[in-house]
Amino acid sequence: MRVITKGAEPNSLAQHRAQAHSDYDNYAQKDELRTALVAEQKGLCCYCTGRIRAELTAMKIEHWQCQATYPELQLAYGNLLGACLGGKGKSRAEQHCDTRKTNRDLKWNPANTAHAIETRLRYLADGTVESADGDFNAQLDDVLGLNLSYLKSNRKAVLDSVLEWWRRAQPVQPAKIQGQIDRRTNQLAELQPFSPVAVWFLRQKL
Repeated sequence: MRVITKGAEPNSLAQHRAQAHSDYDNYAQKDELRTALVAEQKGLCCYCTGRIRAELTAMKIEHWQCQATYPELQLAYGNLLGACLGGKGKSRAEQHCDTRKTNRDLKWNPANTAHAIETRLRYLADGTVESADGDFNAQLDDVLGLNLSYLKSNRKAVLDSVLEWWRRAQPVQPAKIQGQIDRRTNQLAELQPFSPVAVWFLRQKL
């Protein structure tokens, strides 16, 4: 996960919310919403940071606080995130992100800057993601399924790549590390899948 800075909501969502009897199901302009979510998340799933596209068949619109329990938030833009398909249609053991989460709550929200999501995560050499917060650590596995083998493999590949750069770039000065962070974050319309893992590693080195 990475911090998501929410931008301006689509006009169509604000207009729909102002109408009588409006709800998420009868909001007809979800394509506009998908485009806004993918843009502000720079093409990455809000949870696993795999690739998402602003298409019905390439992402899901996630309610961080679910519609069933929090119906008053179903059209609140701050509660809406872009998620990958997360193994939709597969067995629960193969699902992750929003598909696995269903209506369960999460302790920390990547789109709430006060939650400082990136400070709550760490990555192991095998690609495992974990948290020092015991409750959230359990949620990473049980609620979000973020340590499925293929997700770990993708994160490990990113870690291996940045480790190889680290070995080749010695001696590494802080400015060089910051340059690598900037190359992976600054002014990019689209980030590389799982690149927040590399950014985390580089920030540890700073």
